[in-house]
Parts: sequence; structure tokens; C-alpha cells
Amino acid sequence: MWEVRATNTIVEFFADFPEFFRTYVLEPLSGFGIIDIIDILILTLALFALYKFIRNRRAGKLALGLLLFMLVLVLSNILQLRAIGYLLQNFYQVGILAIIIVFQPELRAALEKVGNTSFISGIKNMASGDRRQYRAMLDASVNSICNAVAAMSKHKVGALIVIERTTKLGEYIGSGTRLDAKISDELIQNIFFKNAPLHDGAVIIRDFKVCAAGCFLRISEQEGLDSALGTRHRAALGVTEVSDAIVIVVSEETGKISLAVDGKLRRGLDREALRRDLVRLMTSVPAIVRKITDKEDSINE
Repeated sequence: MWEVRATNTIVEFFADFPEFFRTYVLEPLSGFGIIDIIDILILTLALFALYKFIRNRRAGKLALGLLLFMLVLVLSNILQLRAIGYLLQNFYQVGILAIIIVFQPELRAALEKVGNTSFISGIKNMASGDRRQYRAMLDASVNSICNAVAAMSKHKVGALIVIERTTKLGEYIGSGTRLDAKISDELIQNIFFKNAPLHDGAVIIRDFKVCAAGCFLRISEQEGLDSALGTRHRAALGVTEVSDAIVIVVSEETGKISLAVDGKLRRGLDREALRRDLVRLMTSVPAIVRKITDKEDSINE
């Protein structure tokens, strides 16, 4: 009896398919215009960005589960499986709230990514004098950082250095000790010297100053990470997943230098490669640079 009803339903669906195709495909396309193309392109880019964000996270499996759920719901309506359809529709009403609660960290990370401002736009609005001053500050800071990292790598001193860009890291800075000190390779090496009070946490650099040390970072929840990665590397990935920060890691076991950006890790860098990457990543000057250079001018006066 059930098989006959299901067969009749499928037959009726395909018998009405030409009318369905005309009503829901051909007629909507008759008024298709340039605005609709732009709408589709924006939606495509948004879905692609969502895919890139969730593919290496727990949310990726969630998305697959939701697709299967929707497929079963559609099939239950087509085949008139009333009991299954009733259960799935009631689950759908409370499932959205449950998803928000369970995957709050992933949703927060996504919103923080969306809230990031462009790192490139500010440079076009700055005077050439500001750019020259910024470049001088950048070169001095990068050289100090690279000198310290190279020395710590040579002696296998573990280190974790976070460079703040447009995304503010106040919650991580608050977990450490405020310093607001001028960047120097000697200061960075002293902070990470073995058994020093602040050597276990991260150093956060803001506005070309060592803003805080001994800071605690979130640990990455990416799946499939190399089991050889230690806590420092996972913390570096974690903070770059939710911000546009640049993170430098020195392995205490091997002395290898790694660089984390946008949730990706490059390993085995030398001093010159690190310097090139830092200059490239920090040369795109944000609008906040004008405030930095004005602050330096006031100090010099």
C-alpha cells in the first residue's frame, strides 16, 4: 500500500514537471536583468567565503549535516512521509537556536572576520611624509624583531610574538602585563629568556610598541593539524583565525621560525625570509597610521 502511494506521488510529480518548469524556471527568468546578475554574484561570493571559513572547522561537518537534514525534509514532503516530516519541521524550529549556542565560537570568529576593515585603503589617503615616517618606524621595528627572533632561534628559546593590525586584541592584552615599551631586540629576548616571569605567554605589539607580555591566546580548533605542532603554534593559528594579526613563533624544541597569518602557518623561515614577509604584510598602511605618526610627532616635540 505504501509503495503504491509513493509510486503514484512520484509519477504525479514528473507528470506535472513541464508545468513546474515553466512556472518556477522560465517565467522568473523572463524578467532577468543586470540587478539579478549582481545579486547572484554577491550571493556566490558570500557562499564561497562561507565555504572557505568553515571547511577546516567543526562547522564544516555541521554544514554537511544541515544539507542532509534539508534533503530528507524535502524528500519527506515529496513522498508525503507525514511522521518524518512532522518531526523534522519541529526540530527545525528549535534547531537554529541550538546551533547558535553550540557553535558560538565559530559564529563569533566569522563576525569578527566580517568586521575587519580593509588594510589597504588607508595608505592612499596619507601624505608622502607620513609614508616615509611610517616606513622608517616599520624598518626599525621589523629589524629589532627579526634580530631577536634569529637570536632566540639560534639558542632554541621558545617565543610567541603577535603583531596587531586592524583587529584590536584588547581581550588578549588584558590577560597579560602591560608594558608599552619601545621595541628592541634586547627587550624581546629578555622577555622570553628561560624562567623569566613572562616567558610563557605571548608578546603583543601594537603601534610599534611592545604593548603587553605574558598574554594568553585562544587555541586553534582546526582539524587535521600536524601532531608535531605545540601549544605556541596552535595559539598562533588560533588568534589569526579570528583576526588579521601576524604571529611569529620560535620552536623551543627545534629553534625553527614560523609565521602565522589568516589561520595558515609557514614554517622553517630564516631571518631574511621573515623580514621580507613582515615588511610585505605591514607595508599596506591602515588609516590608524596617521594617529601613530601624530603620536610620534608629539613625543618628539
